[in-house]
Amino acid sequence: MKLSHLLTAPNQLTLLRMAFLPFIVIKLVEGHYVSALTLFVLAGLSDGLDGLLARTLKQQTLLGQYLDPIADKLLLSTMFLVLSILHKVPWKFTVLVFSRDVSILAASAVLFAIAGLRDFRPSIFGKANTFAQVAAVFFVMLYEVDHTRWVSIARLTSLRATFAFTIISALHYILLVGQRLHGNQPVHSSAAASGRV
Repeated sequence: MKLSHLLTAPNQLTLLRMAFLPFIVIKLVEGHYVSALTLFVLAGLSDGLDGLLARTLKQQTLLGQYLDPIADKLLLSTMFLVLSILHKVPWKFTVLVFSRDVSILAASAVLFAIAGLRDFRPSIFGKANTFAQVAAVFFVMLYEVDHTRWVSIARLTSLRATFAFTIISALHYILLVGQRLHGNQPVHSSAAASGRV
C-alpha cells in the first residue's frame, strides 16, 4: 500500500468517519441523543462526500474501495449493537445483521482463499440494505428526541426494511456466488471486504 493512497482526501474523510464512532457511542451511553444524532448525520455526509471527491479528483484507490465499506459496516454494526444494549432496537434485528455480515465475510474469505474470487462489489440489494440500516439508526435516535407519530412509523418501517433486505441480500449473494463458481461471471455482491452488504 502506498502512503499517498492513505493521504488522499477521500480516504482521509473515510478515516474521519471512523473517528466519529467512539464519540457517537459516548453520547448514546450518556443519553445525549441530539449530539449522537448530529454526529451520525455528519458521518453520513462524509460518506457521500468522500465518494464524490474520489470521482471528481480522480483519486479512486484500491485502499479506498476496501476502506470505505469497512468504515460503513463498522459504524452501522456498532450502532445497532449499542442501541440494542440500550434497549432502543430489538435484539432480533442486531443478531440478524451481525449473523449475516459475519457469515458473508467468512464465506468471502474462504472463496478468495480457495478460488481466488475477489470481485465483491455492492449489489442493488446490498445498497438497499445499507440504506435501510442507515435509516433505521437515524429514526431510532430521532425517536428519542421527537416522539411524534410519523417518526415512530418511519422507525418501525426502516427496521422492518432492514430485516427484509438483510435476508434478501444474503440470499442474492449466495445465488451470485453459485453462478460465479459455475460460470466465470463477475459477482457484483455486497460482501467480502465490502461491508456494504
